[in-house]
Amino acid sequence: MPEHAMNQVPPYEFYTQKRWENWLGRARESGFQIKESEEEAGKESAVFVNMVDDVILACLKVIARFEKDLLAKEKALKILEEIRDIVLSEVDPITEDIDLMIDSVQTSLMGALVAFECYVMGDYEEESNIEELIKAAIDAEASDNLELALDYTAQCGAIVLKGQNLPEEVMAELPYGIVAEWLDGIDSISAAMVGSDSYKEFDEDDEEDTV
Repeated sequence: MPEHAMNQVPPYEFYTQKRWENWLGRARESGFQIKESEEEAGKESAVFVNMVDDVILACLKVIARFEKDLLAKEKALKILEEIRDIVLSEVDPITEDIDLMIDSVQTSLMGALVAFECYVMGDYEEESNIEELIKAAIDAEASDNLELALDYTAQCGAIVLKGQNLPEEVMAELPYGIVAEWLDGIDSISAAMVGSDSYKEFDEDDEEDTV
């Protein structure tokens, strides 16, 4: 495909500031409060899961176009960067509990976004052992080398995008920390990929989905 065609600005808006603000509005309206059990939190907490999933699906649409050579690497990375700028920007305080949840959402999304970028860049080895990468990320965090920990997390996510599965036992035993939160974002990618694959066949001329 000619380079100029690959780099045309697509009519489809993958993710917008308005969309993110709509989710923040829903979070504000949820009245969420941290409860002693997940069951108690129930419906109120669903908005935060859905916030993450919505961003993940937008990024998967970018990846689908990239894989079909409908987006050049540079354009795909630019779109992912724009999404990152939207969803990782500072959020005005709402309530202490909601603020904590939004911070957790953004941390998870950081893990997911670096994974998408790593995949597009090709900065990973497809045959790498994902358990070893997770262990390396945890060890790097323990050594206060968060940059290296994030790099290992990104490689984990890229491999998941390539088709590998996250090891359930290892994920269940993750020590509390930022790597565990980043890997939550990778887990969200994995879950989205085994769900509906409609993101692969979206109509480029459709209006942006409403939230």
